[in-house]
Amino acid sequence: MTILRYLSRDIIFHTIAVSLILLLIIFTGRMSKYLAEAAVGEIPGDILFPLMFFRIPGFMELILPLGLFIGILMSYGRLYVNSEMVVLFASGVGNSLLLFYTLVPAGLVAVLVSVLSLIITPIGVEKSRMLLEDPKLIRDVNSLVSGRFQIKDHLGSTTYTESIDQEGVMHGIFLLETNSDLEKPSITVTVAQRGELKKDSASSGNQYMELTNGARYKGIPGELAYEVIEFDRYGELMRLSQDGIRKVSAVDSKSTAALFISQEAEDIAALQWRISLPLATLILALIAQSMSRTNPRKGRYMTMLPAFLIYVFYILALGAVRGRIENDKLFFSGEMWLVHFIFFLVAIGLIFGSDYWTSIRYRLAKN
Repeated sequence: MTILRYLSRDIIFHTIAVSLILLLIIFTGRMSKYLAEAAVGEIPGDILFPLMFFRIPGFMELILPLGLFIGILMSYGRLYVNSEMVVLFASGVGNSLLLFYTLVPAGLVAVLVSVLSLIITPIGVEKSRMLLEDPKLIRDVNSLVSGRFQIKDHLGSTTYTESIDQEGVMHGIFLLETNSDLEKPSITVTVAQRGELKKDSASSGNQYMELTNGARYKGIPGELAYEVIEFDRYGELMRLSQDGIRKVSAVDSKSTAALFISQEAEDIAALQWRISLPLATLILALIAQSMSRTNPRKGRYMTMLPAFLIYVFYILALGAVRGRIENDKLFFSGEMWLVHFIFFLVAIGLIFGSDYWTSIRYRLAKN
């Protein structure tokens, strides 16, 4: 029990330290990107921090397996370099017992990852979706701030409104959109006396600006042929960036129970992915144990590069299979579990392979 507590404490300490550093890096990077979105009006600034809070479980379910993987590499690597592992092996701790010692903290992390992936993350995603779609909170979406021109280069649009009353109704609206997909880029200018943001009642969830008493001008700069439309009421689609905080699949907000009873390919892929995360956590722990072997002359970081290559191949393989499930292009239904089984065999082979070949060479030499 003393050895178990010592190894578990060391692994958990390294896992927490690495995970916090990774979370800080990812959180800071995402926050800077989302602040840029808030600056151009993609999201209201006052809901930015609640949105980030709801996204943290989604970050952690991916960070913790990597944190555990690096934590085991660092912890066991230190023991090998300091010859502590040699003392453990000389005291009767073999690969099988060390495997048990590794799986205890790895199991705790896997349980936490399963709680995150199966329960907490879907709730967080759903909360963030509800927050983004709340009419009371999205009133200022798309930077409709009175008295200021606001340009969104990534969408090719410029918006302006003279004033906004307490009910969220805008007065004196100017909208400009540039279409660069054509051979000759065209522009569309829309002006209106008043307008109001509304959400499409259909499943698309698109945001529209409902304009009243205005006109729409469309044409190519430098040419005289312009299309002019006067209207009493007109709906203008407010285009949003698809690469930011709004880039969340609807399936990610579904509960795990709903995914279990669904027959949709996207739901099946999401369910298998959620189950795969805690399973991958345990298999990655076994791979990290086998790849942490080193000696004092090589140093504790010599095996990290090949270990990370195995990790990358594992995660990419799982992601590729999830894409195949979503597109209904599987050769057979158990491809996701086959990937786990293959890397489990790799882990077991790396852990016990050297002992197996040593015993074979011993038998051959004895004969």
